[in-house]
Amino acid sequence: MSPVVIGNATLYLGDCLEILPALSKVDAVITDPPYGINAARTRNSAKDGWVDYGCDGWDKERPGREIFDAMLLAAKLQIIWGGNYFTDYLPPTRQWLSWDKGQDGFSLADFELAWSSQDKASRRIHYTRRLALKEGKEHPTQKPVAVMRWCIEQAGRPTVICDPFMGSGTTGVAAAGLGCIFIGIEREPKYFDIACRRIEEAQKQVALFPHEPPSPQPEQMVIA
Repeated sequence: MSPVVIGNATLYLGDCLEILPALSKVDAVITDPPYGINAARTRNSAKDGWVDYGCDGWDKERPGREIFDAMLLAAKLQIIWGGNYFTDYLPPTRQWLSWDKGQDGFSLADFELAWSSQDKASRRIHYTRRLALKEGKEHPTQKPVAVMRWCIEQAGRPTVICDPFMGSGTTGVAAAGLGCIFIGIEREPKYFDIACRRIEEAQKQVALFPHEPPSPQPEQMVIA
C-alpha cells in the first residue's frame, strides 16, 4: 500500500518491522509503543468511568527486541515512552524523561517514563490529567499533544521525526505544530484513519497560524 502524504507528513499503514528498515535514516524516533499490559482490554464505562475502546488485543504482548534494534538503527536519537518496560532491550542511558500527571494515588501511574538515547540530564514535564482529557482521547494510551511537543523540543526540534507506533497520530500533530517533517507507521486501520484525520486537521491549523506557540499556562510548566 502506498503511503498517505499530508503536507510534510508521510503515513504508512502496516507493520513497522517491515516498513522501518526500508526508510531512509531520520533525525529522531519519538514513539510510544505498546507496553504489553493489555491496555486495550474492554472496560466497563458505566461502572468505573473508563471509555470502552473495544478489545482488539493490540497490547497483549510487548513488541519484540528486533523492533527496538530497528528503531535504534533508524535514527540519530530516540525517545521511547514506556522505557521502563523495555530495560532488557535498551542500553543504559543518562537521560530519562518523565510526564508528571499532577494527581497522586490515582488508579493509574502518577507519572510515566520515556527512555532517551541522549547523554543529557533527565527532565520532567508537569501536565495534569484534567488538561490531557480536554484534548479528547481516541486511543486508550493516547499521550497529550503538549507532552509529545515537549519531547520534540527536548530532542532539539529534529528536522525529520519518525513514530513507528503512531497510534492516533499525536506525535504527528505535535510535529506539525513545530514545522517538523513527520513519518508515521501504524498497523491498526481504525487508528491509522484517526491519525490521518488528526494530522490533516493539525496541518490546516498550522496553515492558519504558522508554528505559533501556545500561550503559557501554569499547569503546563516544564520543571527541570
